[in-house]
Amino acid sequence: MNSRKWWIAGLLFLATAINYLDRQTLSVTAPVLRQQFGLSAVEYSRIVACFLAAYTIMQAGAGRLVDRIGPRLGLFLAMVWGSVAGAAHALAWGAISFGLFRLLLGAGEAGNWPASVKTVQQWFPQPQRAFAVGLFNSGSSLGAVVALPLITWITVRWSWRAAFLAMGVAGLLWTVPWLLLYQKNVDSPAPAAQPVPANLQLHRLLADPAVWSLMCARFFADPIWWFYVFWLPDYLGKARGLSLQLIGTIGWTPFLAAGLGSIAGGWASGALVRRGVAAPRARLLVMTVSVLLMSVGASAALVRDLYPALALISLATFAYSCWAANVLTLPADLLPFSAVGSTVGLCGTAAGAGGTLVTLATGTLVDRFGYGSAFWFPALLPPLALLPVAHIVRRTKKLENC
Repeated sequence: MNSRKWWIAGLLFLATAINYLDRQTLSVTAPVLRQQFGLSAVEYSRIVACFLAAYTIMQAGAGRLVDRIGPRLGLFLAMVWGSVAGAAHALAWGAISFGLFRLLLGAGEAGNWPASVKTVQQWFPQPQRAFAVGLFNSGSSLGAVVALPLITWITVRWSWRAAFLAMGVAGLLWTVPWLLLYQKNVDSPAPAAQPVPANLQLHRLLADPAVWSLMCARFFADPIWWFYVFWLPDYLGKARGLSLQLIGTIGWTPFLAAGLGSIAGGWASGALVRRGVAAPRARLLVMTVSVLLMSVGASAALVRDLYPALALISLATFAYSCWAANVLTLPADLLPFSAVGSTVGLCGTAAGAGGTLVTLATGTLVDRFGYGSAFWFPALLPPLALLPVAHIVRRTKKLENC
């Protein structure tokens, strides 16, 4: 059982990496696509927003579905849908078709995080959860790191259509070991003291202050990650004057830093828990330091030279992933097992809403004023994301002391 849970964590890591390969294929090929189809920054932002809109709408439903059918089948269905939708981008002929396929991709990938967090809560004890979440969440960074050189190479050697097709096939291949390893007749160590009710009603979740606090935190924080994922390659090309080949050579470094941050953030709070710090408070301490570093890193737009700017962006992505590993773990710390998938889904809906708004605003700012103005978002949003988390952690501590 102990060995199996880490194999499952490894598959969650790969699933997240493949998800981000699918998403990043559009971002990496954006300079080529914008030139071939004559897309402005506003039009590109609308295509990206199609993904985020579908992802936002479907997150809450995907979370509830995962609570009903379980993470094994839920993640399988999400990967199949997302992979087929990603491969379908190879058939796109313009902005409208790209927007349609992004809608389908966002709807399919909405189940990844609810299913993954619920799987972690099933298989891992509390001191190990943040590390396990950080591990699978670092797959997003691996996907982004690999995406830049890999997709650049496929695009230059064959075409952008081949890049989309290859990423879709990778997702379908992943489903084979997932179904073989996570078999139905294998009992995972789900908390026995928390039975799953037959019908978990949405209004009961929305009446919980912890759910609203986590939703607000994700609403303000997740757009920071979307900003770097969707706009960094275009920023390096347009504002820094790099070629597609050079973007593929050095543009992956902020995402490598993010992968390290995801594991470091999960390890740090887990170490505090093992030393006797209450889990929610341990997560909050790590998240507070992360917020400070994120805001400092966003000053990259003020730096003239490329490599110091890239180092500051890497600091921001490292800090964001430290934050993410802990905020994604908090639902498992604060809520019963039966509500985790639904709660993560609701938080994903809030995160997608924030990401959609910031993405659309970024396109307008870039077209009118350039990238310097767009970097205000990753500078100002982190403190706003910390406030609701600090509130709910303090409230939980007071309730425990009563």
